[in-house]
Amino acid sequence: MASRMMALALRHQPAASKTSLIVRAAHSGSVNPHLAEKLEKLGNRDVVGFGWNGEPTYYDRPDFPMPAIRFKENTPDVLALRAKEKEDWKKLSIQEKKALYRASFCQTFAEMKYPTGEWKMHLGNTLIVFALAIYISLWMAAYIYDPDPISFDEEHQKAQLKRMLTLEVNPIHGLSANWDYENKRWKK
Repeated sequence: MASRMMALALRHQPAASKTSLIVRAAHSGSVNPHLAEKLEKLGNRDVVGFGWNGEPTYYDRPDFPMPAIRFKENTPDVLALRAKEKEDWKKLSIQEKKALYRASFCQTFAEMKYPTGEWKMHLGNTLIVFALAIYISLWMAAYIYDPDPISFDEEHQKAQLKRMLTLEVNPIHGLSANWDYENKRWKK
């Protein structure tokens, strides 16, 4: 609340007294120094609302369309348009309405939502990381890891299976339960 009142007070202060008001407010503790620094950087812009996070900053966000401050500073042209804006809007030309909009906002909703192509960069970076991971795994398989044990070849696996059946390993629910010992073949 104090920062909002501070911002409203700054709107109506001359430029020389703004700095002293900010310094006094920051020194007394009513406004944090971080906010006082941001208020000092506003220049001649109007504070028009609370904003996205309560600080006087400008963000173009489709999910929060009302920024705390106007986009452009108050120039004589903009002030003349704002005075003309208070009268009948039918007297304003299309260019004047667009200039008023651009003084308050940087982008339209269509411009904010327009695809930027940033996904291409993310996809490219992801593919580079995948390629690097595959390269590292192949390099490690070739130079770091030991060769596969001898028991991994088909001949040794068949011998191991034959031995497990001979020893009747797990005869109730396991491997030996599926072997027909009388006919010497797998059960159907």
